[in-house]
Amino acid sequence: MQREFPETHSDISIASPIKRLVCLIYDGMILVALWMVVGMIGVSLNAGEAVQGPLFKVILFVITYLFLSFFWIRSGQTLGMLAWRLRVQTLAGQRLSPIQTATRFVTGIFSLSCFGLGFIWMFINRDKQAWHDLASGSCVVQLPKQKKAD
Repeated sequence: MQREFPETHSDISIASPIKRLVCLIYDGMILVALWMVVGMIGVSLNAGEAVQGPLFKVILFVITYLFLSFFWIRSGQTLGMLAWRLRVQTLAGQRLSPIQTATRFVTGIFSLSCFGLGFIWMFINRDKQAWHDLASGSCVVQLPKQKKAD
């Protein structure tokens, strides 16, 4: 059972592609830091020698997927999206399912590997959806500013 978010549809709008790309950079920096921690652990377990090879790459791939999917499923917001008040959700305004997050992740990799064309598609698509949005049945929305309590 998918849960809906508390905001009404009138409170939110489709996120701008520029803000989405800024969030991608922000989250990318967080992921690089996470990869560095994993690499440091790998080096310490490998007697101080550099860690490489397919197993290490698979570990980084899995950690990246777990990091992103955890936030997408839990709140619809990665740390970068939280900072810019963006959220990924289904077209019906619900949280993503694990299958949608997997589809979004794999298609996002494909989008990047095609020289970023899947992301550039946001500027062409009338609903500002990238390839991974279209494939996973999701959209990224701009959340309203929180009202300050008196």
